Amino acid sequence: MADWILMIDEGTTSTRAMAFDRDLTPKASDQEEVALTYPQDGWVEQDPDEIWTRTEAVCRSVIDQMGGVEGCAGIGIANQRETTLVWDRNTGAPFGPAIIWQDRRTADRCRELVEAGQEPLVQARTGLIIDAYFSATKIAWALDHMAGARDAAEAGRVAFGTVDSWLIWKLTGGAVHATDVTNASRTALLDLETLEWDSELCRVFGVPASVLPTVRKSGNHFGDTTLFGKSLPILSAIGDQQAALVGQGCLGPGEAKITYGTGAFLVANTGETVPRSGNRLLATSGFASGETRRWALEGSIFNAGTVVKWLRDELALISDAADTEAMAAELADNGGVYFVPAFTGLGAPHWEPDAR
Repeated sequence: MADWILMIDEGTTSTRAMAFDRDLTPKASDQEEVALTYPQDGWVEQDPDEIWTRTEAVCRSVIDQMGGVEGCAGIGIANQRETTLVWDRNTGAPFGPAIIWQDRRTADRCRELVEAGQEPLVQARTGLIIDAYFSATKIAWALDHMAGARDAAEAGRVAFGTVDSWLIWKLTGGAVHATDVTNASRTALLDLETLEWDSELCRVFGVPASVLPTVRKSGNHFGDTTLFGKSLPILSAIGDQQAALVGQGCLGPGEAKITYGTGAFLVANTGETVPRSGNRLLATSGFASGETRRWALEGSIFNAGTVVKWLRDELALISDAADTEAMAAELADNGGVYFVPAFTGLGAPHWEPDAR
């Protein structure tokens, strides 16, 4: 009997694979960094092929550590959200770099849409505001600026995906183009009530519905991979912050978590009620499996761990990330000094893409 599962956690700055046994005890792991590039102020990109090759490498490493694939029951995926990839359905080749969730290149387009009065519609349907953080304007930008992408989209050859979709596509050899509700709910194109793509929002943002993946529940069969020497089912996909909500046991209304990674995200379970914020927080899918649907309220801070890396790599004030705790503990107070980490603008509740 298969006695362990392979979990992929594709984050913003690294990709990781872990093996868990039936008691959910971690048995093996491997991690590799994935480079971020900053071609212009406010632009943040990654190489889609590097995301995939490094993810595949850590999976193979964990499988080797576990003595081979025979004991593996299946695969689960957690991933950085909102990050936008577009690729050719026929060849599988990306049309350009992955546009990372932190990227601000579509801030002007977002302002145009707000000034045109579109934000109430977007907020009512999706639970989100209009901001460059979300995938919709990134998809439109990619189609309009990556060579051949718009024409290919009109011909039905383009696939869009967040990172979960890209990994599922690669794992299944292009057989499955799908996403889960948590990732879909971060695009600004999903109707939260119906959990289906909204044709009116596709028109507003200039995104052909033909490029969008099939939306499935977080706990679902997303296809099978034969890459590792045995057919393995992909049995879950979920955005990393919603994965943390579940992983921290916040399964009931009012239970909340905050995770500190590249950014920091406070997510509160609101149960079976879609939240409606009066303070520019976000309504989002918490998770869905079987007949269970849970919603959540979220506050997003774009830079947290990146600040520590900046202190280490750019300012050389520390030699190791762990040094920050001891340094902070030595101080009686902050002397009235505050540092606002607006490397790529400010998230909730300000939503100021040009803040630095």
